[in-house]
Amino acid sequence: MRQPAFLTTHWSVVLAANRANPTRAREALERLCRTYWYPLYAYVRLRGHSPEDAKDLTQEFFARLLAAHSLAHADPNRGKFRSFLLGAMNHCLADEAAKGRAQKRGGGRAPIPLDLIDAEQRFEPEPTDAAAPDQAFDRHWATALLSEVLARLETEYRREGKAELFDALRQTLVGARESQPYALLARQLGLNDGAVRTAAHRLRKRYRELIRDEVANTVSSPAEIDDEIRYLFRMSAANR
Repeated sequence: MRQPAFLTTHWSVVLAANRANPTRAREALERLCRTYWYPLYAYVRLRGHSPEDAKDLTQEFFARLLAAHSLAHADPNRGKFRSFLLGAMNHCLADEAAKGRAQKRGGGRAPIPLDLIDAEQRFEPEPTDAAAPDQAFDRHWATALLSEVLARLETEYRREGKAELFDALRQTLVGARESQPYALLARQLGLNDGAVRTAAHRLRKRYRELIRDEVANTVSSPAEIDDEIRYLFRMSAANR
């Protein structure tokens, strides 16, 4: 398994944007915002804010994040990227509460194109006795990260002309291997049982590699990767 390159972590994107705010760093940071906006939106809602205020505050948070001066205190040595974002959101909420609501949020900055339209539909199933907001944030972060990885995996397979194989075998990414319907999948794909098992094994292996790469992008050192993966899988299981 190849080792992750720590020159392209989410932390390095933040630090690059902080130093000079180059176009490529900003674009990469915007992609991160679009990937991980919902855990922060749900966190704000669980802190007691209305749907409209939560949308407004989430947009304001990312507008601030993309302002170079707001990243001056970003420090990968302080811990995980998700912890940095949650701490920055708490600072944003405290600042907004102190300012009051007289001034329109965003300060005239162009909004990031976040898909906030269905935010409340996603939030509605949240249990009324939800865990502490910070625990809910970790659960939603885990779901967002795994969804991003699955999308990357699907893109790879479709690019290689293996869309049908991916669509059939994606179900084998969860659950015990011995419980997978290999015979049924073999008939569906027109392959023998052994070929399907091999293909499923390769899919799972690549999925694990991509998870490791994505998690590597969110921690400050390789030594943290395995613990973070175990933690996120626990959080993801709690979200089902």
